[in-house]
This record gives sequence, C-alpha cells and structure tokens, in this order.
Amino acid sequence: MNIIRLVLGDQLNPLHPWFDRIDPGVLYVFMEIRQETDYVLHHAQKILAIFAGMREMACRLRETGHGVHYIAIDDVSNCQSLTGNLETLIAETGAKSFEWQAPDEYRLDYQIDQWFKESGLAGGKTSSAHFLANRFEARNLFAGKKKWRMENFYRHMRRKHGVMLEPDGSPVGGQWNFDAENRKPWRGQPPEPDDRRPYHDHTLLWQTICDSGVQSLGEDASADFRWPLHRDEALDMLEAFIRDALPHFGDYQDAMSASAPRLFHSLLSFALNVKMLNPREVIAAAENAWRIGHAPLAAVEGFIRQILGWREYIRGVYWAHMPGYETANALEHQLPLPDWFWTGKTNMRCLAESIGNSLEYAHAHHIQRLMVIGNFALLAGLDPHALHRWYLGIYIDAFEWVELPNTLGMSQFADGGLLASKPYAASAAYIHRMSDYCRGCTYKRDRRTGPEACPYNALYWDFHLQHADRLSANPRIGMVYRNLAAMDASEIENIRSHAANLRADLDVL
Repeated sequence: MNIIRLVLGDQLNPLHPWFDRIDPGVLYVFMEIRQETDYVLHHAQKILAIFAGMREMACRLRETGHGVHYIAIDDVSNCQSLTGNLETLIAETGAKSFEWQAPDEYRLDYQIDQWFKESGLAGGKTSSAHFLANRFEARNLFAGKKKWRMENFYRHMRRKHGVMLEPDGSPVGGQWNFDAENRKPWRGQPPEPDDRRPYHDHTLLWQTICDSGVQSLGEDASADFRWPLHRDEALDMLEAFIRDALPHFGDYQDAMSASAPRLFHSLLSFALNVKMLNPREVIAAAENAWRIGHAPLAAVEGFIRQILGWREYIRGVYWAHMPGYETANALEHQLPLPDWFWTGKTNMRCLAESIGNSLEYAHAHHIQRLMVIGNFALLAGLDPHALHRWYLGIYIDAFEWVELPNTLGMSQFADGGLLASKPYAASAAYIHRMSDYCRGCTYKRDRRTGPEACPYNALYWDFHLQHADRLSANPRIGMVYRNLAAMDASEIENIRSHAANLRADLDVL
C-alpha cells in the first residue's frame, strides 16, 4: 500500500470523491479507539451508532473492492490512540503518503495536523465534501462588523445556493423568515407520525464495547436499536419525514409534549452529522415538497433555515473562535450539575421528561435542550463547561463543532452575547405555553416563591437581578427590568431568598 487514508467516525459518506475509483495502492483505515470514547462520558447509543456505522461502511467498501484496514476496540494491537495506530500501520505497510478528510472538531484537526507535520509523509488534508459553507465563510462575511447575526448569514446562503428564491432573487413568499408562524403549542392533533426509524440488534457489539472497558451513560437499547446504520436507511428516514412530518413541522417545531417526545421533528441530525446524508439533498427534498404543494411554505422555510442557516452558521462561529471559545464563561456561573442530570429523577416534570428522553433515546429536540434543560442551567447558574461536556456526551448528534457554540453561546450566554443577542431565559409561563409538562407537576407554575412554587420563576427573576449591570440596557429584554422596577422591595427580597435556597440544594428539586 502506497497511500493510507483515514476515515473518522463522523465521516461515513460513501459518496465522497475518494471512493469514485478503486485504487489498489490505497488503504482506508477505520479506528475504534478509547481516545474517542473517553474524552467525555458518551451515551451508550452514540458509541454504538458510530461503531456500527463505521463497521458497516468498512464492510461495504471491501465488498466494492477497496482496501480496508479496520481496528476494532478489542484488537490486541490497538494502541487506543489515533496517532499511535497510524504510526504502527505506516511501519507495517511502508506507506509513504497519508491523506485525511478535514476533521470537524478542532482537537482532532490540531492533533492530525501536528502529527502530519512531523511525520515526513507525503499527502495532506482534503475536504469532507459535506458542508455548504467553508470553515471561515461566516468570519469573512462579518469581517469588520461588531455584531454577527445568523439571519444575515442565512440570507447570504439562500442567495449563494439559490434556495427558495424567485427569478429576481427575492425570497419566495415575499419574506426570508416565517419563524413567527412556527410557535404553536400541540394539543394532540394532528397525531404524531409513526417512528419510521430502522431496528437493529447490536447486542454482540455492545458486549464487546463493555468488555473493552468503555464507560457510558444512558440506556444502551442494543437489542432494539433505532438509529440508521448506513446511508440507505438514512434516506428512508428522510423520505418518511418529508412525507409524514414536514407538513406539520413548522407549526409545532417549538412544541413539547410528554406523550409525544418526537412530535414532527426529523431525527435526521445524527445521519447528517456523521455525513450519511448531505445537507444539499435534505434541503432539496424539503424545497421540492413545497413546490409540489405537499408542505406549506412556513414549515419548509423553518426546516431549511435550521440546516442551511443555523447549522452552517454555528460551524462558522466555532471555527472563527477556536481555540479559546471553549473557555468562555462571561456570567461566571460555577455550580455543579445536579445529580438528576444523570438519572432524570427530579420533581420538575419538564426536566424529568426532557432529561429522561435524553437518557433513554440519546436525543431530545431543540426546544427541550434549549428552553427546558439549558434554560434551567442558565437560571440556576450551573457551570457552562460541565453542561457542555454533558451535552457533548449525551446526544447522539453532538459533535463539538455544533454542540459547543449552541451550549456556551446560545444556551448559556457564556460568550457574553457573541452568538445570541439576548439570553434564552424564560419562566414557567413559557414552558406552560409550549407544553403539557406543567399539568400534574409537583410545583405550581403560577407561584414565584414558597415550597410549591415552580423553581424556574424565582430563578428567572433572580437571574436578571444578578446580571442587571450586563443585561438591563439590552432592548430585547427591557420589559423584564420594567416589571422588576414595579415590584416592591419585600417581593424582591423574597425572590432573592427563595432563589438562593433553591441553588443551595439543587439535588432535591
């Protein structure tokens, strides 16, 4: 073998240009390594899905005639590190050239770049042929500007890629963004569509992973596994989403229900983030659904905005500010995560449902992540870096390039407003409006203080009191401070006292 090509666990794209031609001088290498399973505590289903996906892709490459070297987690020669295994393989094969697709996480990009510089090998890094924007497109677009806003980037991307435009270049429907139409609570109708994800039995693989000493969190579900193994299954999921869920996605994309954890969300983020699916084909499928009259414009625009706008923008924020972004903590929050982040056992029904879903399915939709779990963490003053590690580990679609800015920036305002124009903070009123979680909860959503009061309420007002110097001049949250100014001193003192008591004993909530 003359050339070794590395395929990472989130590069499971069989349509990459690498694979267009069979070259007997090329060896594709896949690795299951403790370096990647152990840098945070990952959900069992995340480990299973990536390992199973790598094994399936390696098998299919072999079947089509490509040379493949697969390093399993329990191989006795496995060094359990990426560069250690590469050095062993190069020594064994005598390969003179090493090639790799650009990693999406800074830590891997830096590790491989540094190792390659010292290796003396020919070759180099190539594109993963996945994203619609390059790493630094957002940085270049906003060069010299004090504020970055996703909406401006989104419009740039719509124009650049010709998505949902009239012949004159204006947006279809006369406006770029229909978000105001996509905020309805779900009251049981229309019904949640059937879960069309595939079934797999990964019992033997899971036993191998456990026997190798890999630690995890959450339900493994190895005998009844519901995440796609390869591109064909991911395409089936895309087709089912477009057919059954997209028509209602827009209306209810912010809704939450204890009886329907998926609602009309696509569950395609894992397949997208490991590159089984390409964002171009997902966007095209959604746009076509609108053009043939199958789904309304607001639903399709809202879905496309998440992929063409937010997903690409978040990646741009990540690469523009790494390294260093991962240390941000502008609000200086430091409290440890309560124990129920690992068990889901809390009397707050919204959090019990959202964290329970996360532990059971390795997934929760974006409003559960942002406005239930993240909102509580922000209001309570939890350490954003501990929360980042939890999000990065627990969610099957979480890779640092997409998770870190969403957690530290959008959810926790730890970057001081670089990403979000205001903190995403809300009291129980928002959760009641958008969900059925408050029904039957131990706590009362309409009380601010006292033993039965919903913890979100006192924490919400006290958060704004604590950070008034930073936030009171923000025009997007001026109403909060006008309401605080109207409260008498005794009410303010009761709020402060109750919030302090809550923070002192978060484990028992």
